[in-house]
Amino acid sequence: MPTQPVTMTVAPAPQAESAGSDFARLSRRMAAEGLLDRRPGYYAARTALVLAAFLGGWWALFALGDTWWQLGLAAAMSVVFAQVALLSHDLAHRQVFSRRLPSEIGGRIAANLLMGMSYGWWMNKHTRHHANPNHEERDPDVAPDLLVWSQRQARQASGIARFIGRRQAFLFVPLLLLEGLNLSFNSFRALRSPTMKRPVLEGVLLVVHFAAYFGLVFAALPAGKAIAFLAVHQALLGVYLGAVFAPNHKGMLMVTPEMKLDFLRRQVLTSRNVRGGVVIDAVMGGLNYQVEHHLFPSMPTPALGRAARITREFCAEEGIPYYETGLLRSYREIFAHLHRTGEPIRFGE
Repeated sequence: MPTQPVTMTVAPAPQAESAGSDFARLSRRMAAEGLLDRRPGYYAARTALVLAAFLGGWWALFALGDTWWQLGLAAAMSVVFAQVALLSHDLAHRQVFSRRLPSEIGGRIAANLLMGMSYGWWMNKHTRHHANPNHEERDPDVAPDLLVWSQRQARQASGIARFIGRRQAFLFVPLLLLEGLNLSFNSFRALRSPTMKRPVLEGVLLVVHFAAYFGLVFAALPAGKAIAFLAVHQALLGVYLGAVFAPNHKGMLMVTPEMKLDFLRRQVLTSRNVRGGVVIDAVMGGLNYQVEHHLFPSMPTPALGRAARITREFCAEEGIPYYETGLLRSYREIFAHLHRTGEPIRFGE
C-alpha cells in the first residue's frame, strides 16, 4: 500500500482499449456483489435522522432563549447543515432514487430549501468536476480563483490569486470561514446563468430558505446574539464542508492537457481515500471513499466500504497506484501541497 500520494510517481497509462476493459472488469465485480443496488432502508433512516436533527435544532433555538449558549447550538447546527448538504450530494448522484425527477425534487428540497444552496448551480459544477477531476483547465474545483493548485497556475497567477498564493497554506483555513457565504453568493448569482434549468423555482426556494433562516434566528434572539449565532454557524459550516471535501483530491495528481489517462486511472490517481472507520464514514458522509465514489458515482454510501476493498485488490492486481491515508495526514499533505504550489510566486519565478 502506498504511503505517499501518487503525485510524483504516476506511470503512463496503458492503451485506452486495455484500460477500458480494466474498468469493465471492475464494474462486473461490483455488480456481482450487488454493490450498485439501491439501499432504500438506509436512506430512509438517514434522512429521518438528518431531518430530526434539523427540526430539533430550530426547536432548541427557541427553547434555550436569550443565552450565549446559543453559540454552541450554532456550532451543532453547522454540522447538521453539512449533513443536509451531504444528503443532497447523494440525491444528485442518484444514489437514493434511480430516476431523475425524484432525485431533483429531493435535491432541491435538501439543498435550496433546507440548506440555502442552489442545487442546479452545484450540480453543474460538480458534474464537470467528476468528468475531469484535478484537471487544471477543466475541473472548476481547481480553477485558480483565490488559490492556485499547481505551480503552472502559480506562474500564471495575477491579482488576488497571486497575493494569496504566497501564503495560501496559512490562509486556507481562514478562507474556509467564508465558504458558507461563498456558496450562498454563487447560488444567487447562478440564477442568471443560461445553464440553470429551473431558475425561478430555485430562486423562490432560496428566498424562502433565507427568509425563514434569518426570521427564526432574529425572532429567537436579540440582535447581537442573533448576529453572533449567524456568524458562528456560517463560519463553521464552511470549515466543516472544506474539511470534508478537501481531502478528496487536494494534493493528489494534477492533470494537465498533455496527459492521456483512461477513465479508471483518471479517477483513481486523482483521488484519495481516508481511513477511520464508522466515525469518519459518518462525519464525511461516505466521501472518504473518494476513489470508489468517482468510479461509481451512483453507488449508495453503505456499499462504498466493501467496494473499496474490491477496488484496492483490483488496483494491486493491475499495478495501479491506489492511495489512502488517515484524516490528519491528509490535511498535512494538503497544506504541504498548497505551500509547494505557491513557490513560484514566493520566489518570483
